[in-house]
Amino acid sequence: MRFVKLSVRNWRNFEKFDIGLQNRVFIVGPNASGKSNFLDVFRFLRDVAENGLKKAVDDKRGGVSKIRCLSARRYPDIVIHASIQAEEFEWSYEISFSQDNNKRPTVKNETVKRDGVIVLNRPNDDDKQDKERLTQTHLEQVNANKDFREIWSFFKSINYWHIVPQLVREPDRSVGKIDDPYGSDFLERFARISDRTREIRLGKILKALQVAVPQLIELELKRDNRGVPHLHGRYEHWRPQGAWQGEDQFSDGTLRLIGLLWSAFEGRGPLLLEEPELSLHPAVVSRIPQMLYRLTQKGGRQTIISTHSSELLQDEGIAPDEVIMLTPDPEGAKVESARMQADIMALLDGQMSMADAVLPKTAPGNVQRLSLIED
Repeated sequence: MRFVKLSVRNWRNFEKFDIGLQNRVFIVGPNASGKSNFLDVFRFLRDVAENGLKKAVDDKRGGVSKIRCLSARRYPDIVIHASIQAEEFEWSYEISFSQDNNKRPTVKNETVKRDGVIVLNRPNDDDKQDKERLTQTHLEQVNANKDFREIWSFFKSINYWHIVPQLVREPDRSVGKIDDPYGSDFLERFARISDRTREIRLGKILKALQVAVPQLIELELKRDNRGVPHLHGRYEHWRPQGAWQGEDQFSDGTLRLIGLLWSAFEGRGPLLLEEPELSLHPAVVSRIPQMLYRLTQKGGRQTIISTHSSELLQDEGIAPDEVIMLTPDPEGAKVESARMQADIMALLDGQMSMADAVLPKTAPGNVQRLSLIED
């Protein structure tokens, strides 16, 4: 299953957009244009399916007022409409919500369709008789989502990764953390899988790492006396047995690359990656699109990546409809695919690379002024 279309109204810095999605998506735009907020739409759907509307809105995002676009005027409801292609059907899920007088998130509409046929349409008669029911979605309730549980499972399968090396190096921070996308429990997740699966994945990760870090010859995970897992790498050294280092001695780039490779192995749902180029050498970054394609193509896994990297977008296999451009605007950021812009298509037809055609349009207009700033 994969997302094929996303429509949003009044979500963070997006007043409104409607965009098609390919199996591989690259999101580009200047700083503060909404790349993280775009990815957060998918994370929100996962959070609702996994933990419910209240936790997704209040606990994770600080309430409706923090989510609602500041440009919202006549239509204050926050609306998300997702079209999903499954093996046999095309599903659509739409939720619109606001808040009641007690500032609780409240469902204004929840609709599910399968091949255009309505499966769920709320509020229904029961909701009108008991307004408390509208503080929960049917998506989050297993006794109510039976007819569209495929969507519930799909949303729960969404994975977001943005490894912060400093968190991986401090295992004590993982206490009480479960599936932290920033990596505080990354090694604990590594340790939880079966020995056989872990051994296979470590072997594949090591093989890939040796391209960027050729002196690395062995990789293993072990628990210390307290039961805390640690990642160890053996490097070629003047000593016959080499030299071992723990994750606290790994470079930021090595840890981020390990996390990137791990993310491609873990799960089968859509994979959300935020600026995977950070801390990596440009030559390594240039191979990320093909690497992810090879690692995810077998299961047809959808990958959605935000990036500023010229090297990452130099890949000749990237198609114009795989690139989504975000442009800041006083009334809410605009969202368009590269294919929708005639000037970009003309540059691509002239054999210009995707990076050279797209990234200049996402640069801040007055960026040269930064060099003129004085004390």
